[in-house]
Amino acid sequence: MPRVLCCLASSRLEASCRSKVSKPRVKLLFSTNQPPDTVCRPSSVRLAHLFAYVFASNGHLTSWHLFSPVAPTPSVETGQANKLVACYIGRGTRKKKAKDPAAFAISHLETCLSSFFHALNLSFFCTSLHRLPKHAHGLARQCRIESQRPRADIMESVNEQPKQDLATMSREDQTLLLFARLMEGGQEDDETVRDLSLLTKLLNEDLEASKTSRSITTVIDDDCVDTILCYLDMRNSDLVRGHATLTTSAYLKAAGDDGSQKLRGFFQERVKRGTYDDYIVAFCVAATIFPVVPDLTSELFLSEGFLSSLGGLMRRKWKSRKVETACLEMLNAACMNGACREAVQKYCVEWLEEVVDQDPDEAVKSMYAHNIDGPHADEGSVSLRRHSEQVQHLAAVILAKLRAIQPSAQGGKDDTERVQQASTTIEELSKMFTNMLVNDPEHTQNNSIEGLAYASLRPTVKESLASNKEFLGSLVKTLESATPKSPLTYGALSILVNLTRFRPVQTEEEKKMDQLKAYANAAGKLAPNMLDDDEHVKDRCKAVFEAGVTPVLVTHSKNSSTASLSLIISIISSLSMLHNIRGQLAQQGSVRLLIAAWTALPSSEALAKRTAAQALARILISTNPEHVFGGTRPIPQAAAIRPLASIISPDQDADTRSLLPTFESLMALTNLASTDDETRQTIVRLAWPDIEEQLLSSNPMVTKAAVELICNLVQCVEAMAMYADGSAKAKDRLNILLALADAEDEGTRSGAGGALATLTGIEEVVNAILDRQGGIKNILNLCADSSSEELRHRGAFVVYNLVTFEGETGVRAREKIKAEGGIETMTQCAKSTRRPEVMDLTVQAIKALLEGN
Repeated sequence: MPRVLCCLASSRLEASCRSKVSKPRVKLLFSTNQPPDTVCRPSSVRLAHLFAYVFASNGHLTSWHLFSPVAPTPSVETGQANKLVACYIGRGTRKKKAKDPAAFAISHLETCLSSFFHALNLSFFCTSLHRLPKHAHGLARQCRIESQRPRADIMESVNEQPKQDLATMSREDQTLLLFARLMEGGQEDDETVRDLSLLTKLLNEDLEASKTSRSITTVIDDDCVDTILCYLDMRNSDLVRGHATLTTSAYLKAAGDDGSQKLRGFFQERVKRGTYDDYIVAFCVAATIFPVVPDLTSELFLSEGFLSSLGGLMRRKWKSRKVETACLEMLNAACMNGACREAVQKYCVEWLEEVVDQDPDEAVKSMYAHNIDGPHADEGSVSLRRHSEQVQHLAAVILAKLRAIQPSAQGGKDDTERVQQASTTIEELSKMFTNMLVNDPEHTQNNSIEGLAYASLRPTVKESLASNKEFLGSLVKTLESATPKSPLTYGALSILVNLTRFRPVQTEEEKKMDQLKAYANAAGKLAPNMLDDDEHVKDRCKAVFEAGVTPVLVTHSKNSSTASLSLIISIISSLSMLHNIRGQLAQQGSVRLLIAAWTALPSSEALAKRTAAQALARILISTNPEHVFGGTRPIPQAAAIRPLASIISPDQDADTRSLLPTFESLMALTNLASTDDETRQTIVRLAWPDIEEQLLSSNPMVTKAAVELICNLVQCVEAMAMYADGSAKAKDRLNILLALADAEDEGTRSGAGGALATLTGIEEVVNAILDRQGGIKNILNLCADSSSEELRHRGAFVVYNLVTFEGETGVRAREKIKAEGGIETMTQCAKSTRRPEVMDLTVQAIKALLEGN
């Protein structure tokens, strides 16, 4: 007898046109694990015929039909019996005791199957078929039929069977077989996860495959959806729930409106039934899919009468602890939506307060004092006056979300008063979470971290947390041990972001506009809190840094999600605002972190990329590049250039165009350009047009930074060529440098003078200066500066280059300088200087001018 896999499935009842008796349809799918040419054909077909014989002889079956997907008209001779399907349409019974004909038919079917298998000396493994839903929609149970062998061998063969069958099945058949196995239940978690993963893969591929063929969602009925959603039950393992979430998400995306309708029907039906099991499943599903389909879930959550009914459910004298936990998880997820959050505030806050304020020890004493010891006091139920610590912590998290997020300006007066009259303040909740994390991190860290992620939005809570060194140490340890890409990691990073976030930099005009808006709508906009000013934030950043967070952030950045990586960048960016720790940040790996993060982030994360580049610029401004990139460090110096170049141009998508990133980037590049020609060449190749554009910036600080960078860059041949190729563009660039040499800002003049000192060793540059009206005068003005020895030094060097040039160019230069009063200017420069190198250059220039005369 070949090994056979038998899937039993009952489709929905269909009313008969000829009789008032309903006729349930039962499908039996037979499949062997052997190819068609080796299968025992007579045995396979005989098995199907024996089934038909048993059912027909019972008298409750009117007809049967046998067919094969391989051959439309199967026969014993053709041997195409690899997959056989026998469809039987059974009659119900007219006996009064059988109120549900479908249940009676399935019960009778199980009896026949058991007798038949016993007669054939086969093992029969089947979950009970008596638990048929009232409407008999899509019942599926998987029966494993094997010859008498050790059970271990049987199960091993069965586990191998699906892998062989799925490869040759159509997409619809694969889907049905996977649902049959999932409906069976009783599998190990790894088997369930495997089936859910395969189903998720099919659903994800269906979006593309449905363009050329029928979508597999057409074979997924209400009971299939019920099966997937039931795996979201909190009583399943986290591993199974996680994969079920992915499957649910894939289904809702593939099924569209039909999937949403089935989900809506599932939730409403479960709530309508009102049993504890139904409530648990409904609440767990709502909590899980809130982030997946927030609009649909919010609609269900806010449906009339739903939230108001929860109060009565939670205030029953005896209730399921799991119902209470599932309900709180749903409320916790619902707080991500503004409208749902306001509804929770309106209907549930009093109950939440009651849960949080309960003293567990007093509750136990009260329970025994009233002799509450009846039959309801089982493990799964709790007294109204008694809540577990887990429930209390979860309720506290929800209250923290309600307290931390300010009510909208359009919110009603009643809501505002309710917040003000709350008995549990956000500070009290944060203290509770802090104690939980410090005293019992192993069991309470998830709730405490989530609660503090919201509570730390408040300035008073930020100050309290930052001043608690024991808490900061526990927080860093929690982050260090947290699994990458987990909610715990994201929550811990969120707390650190809240503690270290600076206010956005505002222009004077923006500050005035904010003041006007505050006057116009005082009730809707709270005044800035002094605890969030720069000095307080810097103190908090220092405390966070001293807690040893940087190495932990570096480690997490290597395997973090995009969202977590953005938070890590934000934290490092805030820490880089402290000048005195930038060197330590570089030593602890922040430069490598920021460069890798900028490279890894997709282009859609433009803000995070700019933040990473700006933080990198800040650190490189204050550190020696040779200490950061030198030695045995694997990261090349050139790797920092592209991120820095990306923020030279202001952000075109920002509401206000800040030039601070531009300035910091130019300063950092100037520092790098002071090292070697390879770095300078890379900067010229990647960023020259943007650098050149900033020479004409309306901000004098940006212009100064740009010209100082040019001063370092012209030490390499590539940058020299920009001014010395004799083109009109090169002459324009030189004219800009000459103009900047006469700027009001001393730093700008110094940078331009330094660049000219390098470039005037080239004949084409000298000729362009001589041709420029006022060019010689601007250079002599550098020598005549009475306030800066540095300017006199650079001016004297340029004049020396010009007057000592050979040939006709040198003659023209000496004549023009003398015509501009160069001898007198240089003589005065020699009298003013106190530096030997400046004196030497000045004397040599005067000598050349006099000899030329």
